[in-house]
Amino acid sequence: MGVKGLQQFVDHICPAVKVWVDLKEMAEQHQRSHPECSPVVAVDTMACLRYWYTPEAWVHGGQWREYLDSLKRFVNAFSTAGIGLVFFIDGVIEQKKRDEWIKRRLRCNLEIAKIFQYIKANACQPGTEMFFIPSGLATFTRFALKSMGINTKCSLREVDYEVANYARLNECMAILSQDTDFLIYDTVPYLSINKLSLENLSTVMYSRGKLCHSLNLRMADLPLLACLLGNDIVPENTVDRLKYRCLDEYLPNGRTTGQRKQMVAAVAHYICSVDHSHRGLREVERNLPCHSDESLLEKGVESYLLPGQSSPWLPRNKISPVTQQCEMPTCLSHRILQFAREKHIKAESSMVYKVLSKGEVDCSNTLEDELDADLPGQAIIYRPARQSIYGILLSAEPNAQPDSARLYPTVKEWFVYPGNPLQQPDLIPALPPELPGGIPDLQTLWLTEGPAVEKLRYRMFLACFGLQDYVQEFLHLELPSTAVVCCLLLYMMLQVTTLCVEDLDAFLAQVVCIRDKPADHLAQIQVPRVDSRAVHLASLFVRGLSVLIAANSACGFPFKMVGLMPWEVFDGKLFHAKYLQSHNGCTMEDLLEKKDILVHEFQKIKFLINTVCAEKNRILQSKPQPLAPARDRPEPHGVRSHHNFQRAQPTHHPRYQGRYPQPGWTNSAQAGIKEEEEAVLEDEEK
Repeated sequence: MGVKGLQQFVDHICPAVKVWVDLKEMAEQHQRSHPECSPVVAVDTMACLRYWYTPEAWVHGGQWREYLDSLKRFVNAFSTAGIGLVFFIDGVIEQKKRDEWIKRRLRCNLEIAKIFQYIKANACQPGTEMFFIPSGLATFTRFALKSMGINTKCSLREVDYEVANYARLNECMAILSQDTDFLIYDTVPYLSINKLSLENLSTVMYSRGKLCHSLNLRMADLPLLACLLGNDIVPENTVDRLKYRCLDEYLPNGRTTGQRKQMVAAVAHYICSVDHSHRGLREVERNLPCHSDESLLEKGVESYLLPGQSSPWLPRNKISPVTQQCEMPTCLSHRILQFAREKHIKAESSMVYKVLSKGEVDCSNTLEDELDADLPGQAIIYRPARQSIYGILLSAEPNAQPDSARLYPTVKEWFVYPGNPLQQPDLIPALPPELPGGIPDLQTLWLTEGPAVEKLRYRMFLACFGLQDYVQEFLHLELPSTAVVCCLLLYMMLQVTTLCVEDLDAFLAQVVCIRDKPADHLAQIQVPRVDSRAVHLASLFVRGLSVLIAANSACGFPFKMVGLMPWEVFDGKLFHAKYLQSHNGCTMEDLLEKKDILVHEFQKIKFLINTVCAEKNRILQSKPQPLAPARDRPEPHGVRSHHNFQRAQPTHHPRYQGRYPQPGWTNSAQAGIKEEEEAVLEDEEK
């Protein structure tokens, strides 16, 4: 969120804060003043995703090869200029920011609902004013950057803090982001990603010095300014009354109507009138609502202090600590947790460290239709797989009891799915896969080598998806990427009984057809209409790939991560085109572009999927879906009708099978799962 109202202030009220800079010249100046090191920019990755996602199509599930090319162009532009890049990924949501995270997720639910209403009404992609980042973009971006050999780090705490601190300690040239919090931290210069021109490497630098000068503040006052305006730590409704009182006193004759643009200046004027001490901060806190945390402003100011920094607004001699201790479960060896931590920091794994260190995971919004009762949300579909992953990670517990009496450890899940108000996390039992001989410990899975362990890792991976009895069948598939996609599609077909033959054909056709298609070829694909069900299915598939990554991380990496990436196995427009063809009754030859080699591979994979499904009493049926006719894109004004959209209450598909109760029962369920409960309908996923 950044600091409430500060971006508008510097853009429109105080433009002197914005200074256009040439990054090549800036790099040369930095090199002269720091001859011992090369110029490096610390990149706030989450703030840059929208800038990097340049493909026109976004609603179909993601144009991943185009996106990868966009990332490469970005990196090459800086490397050609001799500027290094270090990318930082959000690795954790701190508890103090959970409420703001929830508010954003609920707002995004409304945006997604409007997108699907638009698609159903117009059979085309909405305009850019309704743009929504493709599901999983943040997850896969870290692996895209790693694949290019770029220094990429995943945070252990609030990512803004880690970016600001790393840049300061390592004398980076600048920070690249679009977050006004970087105007508050006392760190290196802050550059705008939104204003960046790759052609000439120029952008806007937001000057803290000019901001302080214009507001008559000191650098040490900026954290208090941020808190009184409202940020992720101090809710806006907590400081609203004080802000408007500041505005009344600042403006002549109390003429506040239409003058909110002066709010930043008014609050700064108020700060100047307060004694610059901890006693002065206490005086300010007395003006906040009586129900608020009496140390809220102190916590907010402290959150902006980097290690070794102090503030006149805090108690004397209170200095920000240099290190932060992490939690460590007593049942885990230090070596195992350290291994997981290193993989997490290097952005080489997914989910594992958060489960081991905090027992808490989260997943943001997904582009899925909450009103489609036949398709559960991805959070529901993949929960059994996640439970198996949790079970593998947390199975090494002391004093294990027989399964009938055993209380399984639980993991807190903050997952967005239809009907979940996110008032509290779902408590999910960590249920290890049922394997003869039990679950190997993490020491064996992660730190032991040899052919036997490699086969064990492979089997454990398949066990996460209930397919441990088919190791040989998967090993006979020619490519590792084919095996993981086959695993995912089998899981989807078994879990979601409303998926039909036409859906499977569409998924398989795009998987075998995408391999030799370059990004520019995929960009030229024309999709005659957009189908809401196909949009939902594409999101389910892409989110499934992120679950494969988590399983691969937990099981000791039986597969190379590159084979699990969407740019290897998925393209949104290609899938959409295949979906429309398949449900329109086209022949197999046309679906596979009249290429015999593709037909052969398609039939081989489909035979395996049908065989396993039949052995598990799941017979796929043909059920072509009615397709909406193509329509011309309406004028932008047509979007405004969505403001009156009312959300209907979603329902979960009654035939959905799994290992866990429906969402309404989640938090009351004890960790032990009895046999009679295993037949109950299941819940959600990542």
